[in-house]
Amino acid sequence: MCGIFGYIGFQDPVKMSINGLKNLEYRGYDSAGIAGINDHGELLCCKEEGKIAVLEQAINAVKLQLNVAIAQTRWATHGRPSKLNAHPHLDHLHSLAVVHNGIIENHESLRKMLEEQGTVFISQTDTEVIAHLISFFYQGDLLKAVQQTVPMLKGSFAIAIVHRDFPRQIIAVAHECPLIVGIGVNEAFVSSDANAFLAHTKEVVFLSNAEIAVIQSDKLEIYDLSLSLLPRTSEILDAFTQDVSKGSFEHFTLKEIFEQPQTIRNALLSRFSQEYGTAFFEELKFDESELLAVERILILACGTSAHAGCLAAYMFEDLARIPTQVEISSEFRYKNPVVPPGTLVIAISQSGETADTLAAVRELKAKGSKILAICNIYGSTLAREADSSIFLKAGPEIGVCSTKAFTSQVVVLSLFCLMMSRMRHMGKKEGQDFLEALLKLPEQVQLVLQNHNRIRDVAVKYAHYQNFFYVGRRYMFPTSLEGALKLKEISYINANGYPAGEMKHGPIALINEDCPTIALCANKVTYDKILSNLMEIKARNGHIIAIAEEGSEELKGIVDDLLWIPRTVDELTPILTTVVAQLLAYYIAYARGANIDQPRNLAKSVTVE
Repeated sequence: MCGIFGYIGFQDPVKMSINGLKNLEYRGYDSAGIAGINDHGELLCCKEEGKIAVLEQAINAVKLQLNVAIAQTRWATHGRPSKLNAHPHLDHLHSLAVVHNGIIENHESLRKMLEEQGTVFISQTDTEVIAHLISFFYQGDLLKAVQQTVPMLKGSFAIAIVHRDFPRQIIAVAHECPLIVGIGVNEAFVSSDANAFLAHTKEVVFLSNAEIAVIQSDKLEIYDLSLSLLPRTSEILDAFTQDVSKGSFEHFTLKEIFEQPQTIRNALLSRFSQEYGTAFFEELKFDESELLAVERILILACGTSAHAGCLAAYMFEDLARIPTQVEISSEFRYKNPVVPPGTLVIAISQSGETADTLAAVRELKAKGSKILAICNIYGSTLAREADSSIFLKAGPEIGVCSTKAFTSQVVVLSLFCLMMSRMRHMGKKEGQDFLEALLKLPEQVQLVLQNHNRIRDVAVKYAHYQNFFYVGRRYMFPTSLEGALKLKEISYINANGYPAGEMKHGPIALINEDCPTIALCANKVTYDKILSNLMEIKARNGHIIAIAEEGSEELKGIVDDLLWIPRTVDELTPILTTVVAQLLAYYIAYARGANIDQPRNLAKSVTVE
């Protein structure tokens, strides 16, 4: 989950690395550090516990100057967040420095082997093993030492290395972990995410399969593990840089919530035909015969993306009549799944770098499955490994808790479901009606956002509670999971999403005046049923905040607080309901003084298991 960055070229490597780390801070912010070689051939290192701003202050205090630099912002896996465990890690001679993203699964046995050779470790990290191993093998040829080290490492990893004997180069290695080399004019970059350097160059090379790159300002060489030079051409990344400032908003999270009318428009743009009541995707590489042959859909995702997948599963079965299974990637990869012919696999990941989803995708590809990626990042690992991709076009999402990416995922999946439905049995008029509802969403979301003051007042009223239930039925059940997750992520409140009809099968025992329920009531098919469930909660002195469609007057005599959303079809109510839930979570977290954009213990992109 950590972010690594390196720079060599005519600009200030320290400044470039700090700016690069700031663009990677969403990947972790427990600690940060930088190392490199100065004019005198010395290896210098500066690292600090805390966020990148703390590191920047330390660098300014010592006036650090380097000719080449590698840097990292950390999400702790092995060893608690501390200055000692922060990257970069050095060998015992202080001749080389290593930054690393990933996990070395056999680090304990490697550590024991090195300790028997007299190596003294100073950190608790798995990364320090890499530095000592390279130093152990080094006999004047750094590339050879790296080549001998890499086969000994078990796990997924992306590594960047500098050595004082080679002051004009960075060596980088990637194995099942994202690492991209950016090629500029007399300068080069290496990073976990191309967005960290896209303002300078869009010419990139992706590393994988234990490839070793020797990076100089004007030259790039890539080797395999036998040190055979690999022919590799660069590619121009089909992406564009966007403003990542907070603008007039106090937090990125709030800005991204308010961007949703536009990001939903982006997801819809040029992807539909009103005349025929259907959708299409220019980037989709599957032809009509392949899509007509789909008999079953398997959706793989984690976290928020899994909730979008659950909503899509309801839609695929309701509208397209295609049996659909949703699997949490981290569980699915350890199953022995039955994936019959005719199964289309849809892998959903905002970043396209989610380790568990990638592992599951690779397993399924090896078994011959076709993979469709739903992704936000052009050039991501998932987008490159899938058979075809559909992009969200949501722009950078900086806040760790996903907001606009989730609603864009649901919109894209709704369009894909519409296309699949129209190819089968759905009539043109039904398709046109569903499309009309989709096209109204940006304005309807804007109406929800205009009600933010009312939502804030309700949030402040309930911000002191320590436990919440989110309940819903049918489409509102996955929506309740997503609403509860948002509250947990940024306010650190215990919140549970539950099917409303299941409350009396155990969880209702927890209902009392100290445990409010947020009831998602916008599903018309199950509306009468959830009214009965809310009466059961009210009879046990539970406070209820309801999110419901305008005109649901029956709720007024049951609930304590009522928040309205515009009327739409059941399949799309999760989008409007979720925007209300996002604002509730934001304002509750704000009232509690939480760190909203960078919640404790979390990172935006989960690139380790």
